[in-house]
Amino acid sequence: MPKNLPNELLFPIGPMGDLGTKFGVLPRQRIKALIRRKIVQSPVEIEDTQIQPASLDLRLGAKAYRVPASFLPGKTKTVAEQLSELESDEINLESGAVLEKGTVYVVELQECLDLPDSISALANPKSSTGRLDVFTRLIADNSEVFDNVPGGYEGKIYIEISPCSFPIRVRRGSKLNQIRFRRRNSQQPETWNFTLSDRELSEVHKKSRLVDGPLQLRNGLILSVDLNSQSASNTVGYRAQKFTGVIDMDKADEYDLRDFWEPVHVRDYKKLILDPNQFYILASRERIHIPPDLAAEMVPIDPAMGEFRVHYAGFFDPGFGFTEHGHSGSRAVLEVRSHEVPFVLEDGQAIGRLIYEPLSETPEILYGQIDTSNYQGQGLKLSKHFRM
Repeated sequence: MPKNLPNELLFPIGPMGDLGTKFGVLPRQRIKALIRRKIVQSPVEIEDTQIQPASLDLRLGAKAYRVPASFLPGKTKTVAEQLSELESDEINLESGAVLEKGTVYVVELQECLDLPDSISALANPKSSTGRLDVFTRLIADNSEVFDNVPGGYEGKIYIEISPCSFPIRVRRGSKLNQIRFRRRNSQQPETWNFTLSDRELSEVHKKSRLVDGPLQLRNGLILSVDLNSQSASNTVGYRAQKFTGVIDMDKADEYDLRDFWEPVHVRDYKKLILDPNQFYILASRERIHIPPDLAAEMVPIDPAMGEFRVHYAGFFDPGFGFTEHGHSGSRAVLEVRSHEVPFVLEDGQAIGRLIYEPLSETPEILYGQIDTSNYQGQGLKLSKHFRM
């Protein structure tokens, strides 16, 4: 489909042109309706390629602000008012600019929102963003939390960007994070928990398997780390190099991985010691399948396990690793950053947890059926920017 058709042609009025009536995460066809009704707006036409099966890719605006620290505006301020009170440097993104690692930037997004009371929004880094250890969070005006926009919100939205391992090049229109929309009915409060229980997940698994092996549930689907490589190189993961060149976020298959990553090997005892403040790409032992009527998010397995973080870009669109004809599934890539002390991981150790939410209806197109499905059927895989 052409990318820059007028919205009235790209999102025609018809049977799928309204917002539906069921609660849950809104699918692609309902996101189109949000755009057509200007609940999601932009001064620049929204492209069809931004619309995923159950999420919308967000685009950077023309200016970035280098700020001394991360912040939330709080209930009484807008993001713009908070920026005006901070010492910040303005950076023009029209022709592209380098964002240095270890620095915090705030960018106004091209998209803005005018949400009805019944629809709220949540954001995540895109998979390719998380795999580069680029920490991003969405900020809304008058907000006390990141990555959440309440029902009834009207205004601009912003992204906080902090590259942690590599300097990156971005420009106006670069897509680093994504947003999804959740509908609740009139009887459900804003804080309603849509997450499926373990009992419900067990019933789903009987009808449409969620993993290729045993189902392990503990407030969600438990994922374990794979440190038993079957490849000839015996590579079980990658560790980010400390001193590298710049990665252009808009280029795919551009870079030799050897210039940015060190392969991680383990000996026969199948253990890996995570170095403090180092970033790793690992993979789950399980191959997962996201059914067409569900979406999933990776969350911390246990808040008490504070030695590492593993849920940077944690959203899985419906259809990830799934086909009706018995697809072998896709491994979950684990973006792991250790903290202050070395920490030992063992093969098969529980490391992540997937929670599932229902969609209001099945998307018109599933993950794997669109050109932007870069990670369908994946094993251990770096971001799309690298030749593998």
